[in-house]
Amino acid sequence: MTETSLIPVITIDGPTASGKGTVASRVAEALGFALLDSGALYRLTALSALEAELALDDAGAIATLARSLPVKFEGERILLAGRAVQDAIRQEAIGNAASKIAALPAVRAALVELQHGFRQPPGLVADGRDMGTVIFPDATLKVFLTASVQARAERRYKQLIEKGFPANMFALSQDLKERDARDTERAVAPLKPAEDAHWLETSELTIEQSVAQVLDWWHHRAGT
Repeated sequence: MTETSLIPVITIDGPTASGKGTVASRVAEALGFALLDSGALYRLTALSALEAELALDDAGAIATLARSLPVKFEGERILLAGRAVQDAIRQEAIGNAASKIAALPAVRAALVELQHGFRQPPGLVADGRDMGTVIFPDATLKVFLTASVQARAERRYKQLIEKGFPANMFALSQDLKERDARDTERAVAPLKPAEDAHWLETSELTIEQSVAQVLDWWHHRAGT
């Protein structure tokens, strides 16, 4: 067993707009753990690819770009080559592009090593779609967080409006359904719960309740 493998990891996987990012951030803050927003890495890669005018099916070129992605997380700020892009990468066009490139095996492979590098003391909270199944299969605690399409569309609508982006509920619902299908049906690392994951359905839960449940599972597992 390597020294790195002794560092505890909490994985929080789930579909788009299920609230896993917010829950992961608050759990990491509560425990003093590092945070990995793996979805942001794909969005950052998508943003970089679009800005470089690469075709979204050019797996080789996008994988090369992903390997040297100049990304840095500073609390809620996400820096790409020193530029704050946390709002820009949340646009629906970037999310759609990210979902498409995430289906490319070469791109996923290029980002695996980058993600493993976030595993540092005293621990890591990693959110995404394949954190517990592929990236950190030895995680101490695995959570699969989900919610209904309606609840997720409402959350995304509110998020976009608050940030000043245009949004349409029907379009958001359709987009979520399409992205769910794409994420669950892709050949490489499809979205699915790990066999030993705790399911957390959040349609009727507040963020505070969801965070409390994950922390309760963690303290039970860690014996603290």
